[in-house]
Amino acid sequence: MGTTFLKPILSKCTLLFLQVLSNFYYARGFERVEPTSTDAYSQPILNYGANDQNHFDPFIKAIFLGFLKIKIKKVISMNKIVLLLASVLLMCINTVTGQEDYLFHRKQMVKRQLQARDINDLATLTAMLNVPRHEFVPENMKVRAYTDGPLPIGNGQTISQPYIVAFMTQVLHLKSDYRVLEIGTGSGYQAAVLAKIVDSVYTIEIVEDLAKASKKRLKDLGYANVIVKWGDGYHGLPSKAPFDAIMVTAGADSIPQPLIDQLKVGGSMIIPVGPHHEVRQLVLVTKKKNKVHTRNLMPVRFVPFTRANKPDGG
Repeated sequence: MGTTFLKPILSKCTLLFLQVLSNFYYARGFERVEPTSTDAYSQPILNYGANDQNHFDPFIKAIFLGFLKIKIKKVISMNKIVLLLASVLLMCINTVTGQEDYLFHRKQMVKRQLQARDINDLATLTAMLNVPRHEFVPENMKVRAYTDGPLPIGNGQTISQPYIVAFMTQVLHLKSDYRVLEIGTGSGYQAAVLAKIVDSVYTIEIVEDLAKASKKRLKDLGYANVIVKWGDGYHGLPSKAPFDAIMVTAGADSIPQPLIDQLKVGGSMIIPVGPHHEVRQLVLVTKKKNKVHTRNLMPVRFVPFTRANKPDGG
């Protein structure tokens, strides 16, 4: 009789505990980081402050959730409906804490891979902090999304190293009212970073499967100011020119003249230039009224600028 009396009480207490735990994880898991000043990047938000000190190590989290599940099963094994609800809630907790882990790793990426080098532009840092890079890589690559290097995304293409994405973004000195053209959409990650800073981004991808996938991905993630086009990026997008800035994320033999023509006077373009399958130079192109200036910035490796009729663009 005593056990029967306790069953509904234990079930209700367990659900109440799970609800409180879920609210706790939800509040911590979906915080959106939005620095408001340059000084924000020397504050705890990008260091081991209060938030990061409360971060659960994945191994400890797994042990905790496993222990919790065992306890729940013992307490409410007599009630299949409650057990089902508890299992669903545990799945939600796993999802939320997974988002928390991604945020933690994104903070570390910005701190250790970007700020520790020479990325200091606030708009660039903020964009890199708020774009979920793990959403732009294949499922089996998500655990490596925030590592310091490029990753394969299929079709012989890659998502660039976080530092290169940030460097190419910073060097263009973007403003909020800019219209930007990107050549080489890939998974859409670089376009998403640009979209956090500028008014509109037009991006062209020659691989049809990648163009379709990135278009859907960017739409699903809410990047309404990114327009994805499928086609040969060598010719740019004359119908939307001129552009305040142009970014090319594939290595060409030389700088395409159509892209220079579509660049505004006073605008800048960043493009890897050099021989196919060799180390290329990342070149900054600045268009003046009567002249085009170029400056080599650093040696890089990029996939080739694919053309409609030949493997490398000129």
